[in-house]
Amino acid sequence: QLFLDDAKVKNFVTCFKDPSFLRSFFSRLEPNRSGRYESEFPFLSRCGRERNFLRCDDRPVVFQELLPGIPGGNGRSLSYGPGLSVPFQPERLVVFPGNGRLYHPAPERAGGVGLVRSELA
Repeated sequence: QLFLDDAKVKNFVTCFKDPSFLRSFFSRLEPNRSGRYESEFPFLSRCGRERNFLRCDDRPVVFQELLPGIPGGNGRSLSYGPGLSVPFQPERLVVFPGNGRLYHPAPERAGGVGLVRSELA
């Protein structure tokens, strides 16, 4: 879920829900090497001249759903937003012993590793 940084209450009601905005935001996500707010906001999403800075509890990419393969296609994929997915590579799933969470490769621009949502794991 994506929230404004200054939102006091963070829940489904206060999160961004517009699929086209979320697709645009997450497809432009990259490490913050802008020289501004790098320690507070390790990622950013550029939209024209606008910079949307992002901080997250763990990883910026959270895989929400395992999508079925298309007959004759490449197989299953993991979705992390509207119209955004990566090929599912079960052999590359990793449990981090420090927190017990499950991770999967994500787009390199978005940090290279994504968290698998606990309900999906």
